[in-house]
Amino acid sequence: MSTNMKARKNRTKIQMVLTLIVVFSVIRQFFLGNYHNMFLGILTLILFMVPQFLDKKLSVTIPVGLETVILIFIFSAEILGEINAFYVKIPIWDSILHTTNGFLMAAIGFALIDLFNRSEKFSIKMSPYFVAFFAFCFSMTVGVLWEFFEFSMDQFFGLDMQKDWIVTVINSVKLNPTGANVPIHVDVQSVVINGEQWNLGGYLDIGLIDTMKDLIVNFIGAVVFSVIGILYLKNRERGKLASSLIPQVRNEDKIEAEDE
Repeated sequence: MSTNMKARKNRTKIQMVLTLIVVFSVIRQFFLGNYHNMFLGILTLILFMVPQFLDKKLSVTIPVGLETVILIFIFSAEILGEINAFYVKIPIWDSILHTTNGFLMAAIGFALIDLFNRSEKFSIKMSPYFVAFFAFCFSMTVGVLWEFFEFSMDQFFGLDMQKDWIVTVINSVKLNPTGANVPIHVDVQSVVINGEQWNLGGYLDIGLIDTMKDLIVNFIGAVVFSVIGILYLKNRERGKLASSLIPQVRNEDKIEAEDE
C-alpha cells in the first residue's frame, strides 16, 4: 500500500469521527430546542463535503494533509468555537483559528496562481516569489473582507462577532486639558455605562483591538504558508511536507498509477 493511500485512509477515519460527533451534536441540539446551533451543525456537515466536491469538479487536487487541516478547522470553528463556546472559554481560540485561516486562504491563493503559472496556455511564467506574494495578498484580502463581514453583522444584526477587549491603559490627545497635540497617559480602572459604574479593570474597547489582532495573526499564517510555497516551487516534488499542504494541478495518469 502506497504512502498516499495510507494518508487517504487516515483522512477518511478522521472525517468519519468528526462527522459522527457533529451528527450527535445536531441531534442533541434538536432535543435541547436550540435550533440555531442545530443549523450550525448541519452547515458543518455540508462544509465537510466541500473539499471533496472541489477536488472532483476542479482541475486542482487538494492534498490529504491540507484537506485534513480544513476539516479540523471547520470542526474547531463551528462545533467547538460556536456551539461549545470555545471562543469565550479559551481566549486564544479565536487567534488560533484566524492564524489557521490565514494559512488556508494563502493555500487557496497559491493554488489559483500556480494553476495559471503551470498552464501551457499562458506564455508568461511567474517567479516563485511572485506566486507566494500573490498567495499572501489573497489571504490578507480575504481576512480583511471577513472583518468587514463581522463589523456588518454586529452593526446591522446586533451580534458580537468583534469581541470586546479590556484595555487598562489609554493614551489620548483628547484628554489633554491644554489642547496640545500631546497624548495624556491614563490608567483606567472602571467605566460608566448608562450611568452605572462597571469595575471591569479597564476601558471596554468594542471591536478595534480584536480586529487588529485577527489581522495580525492572519498575517502570520499567510507568511508561514508563503514561505512554504516558495520552498515548494524551488524544489517541486521533493519536499514531503510542502507536497502534503500545496494544492496541485490534477494529473489523472499519475493518480491512477499511485492508486495501483
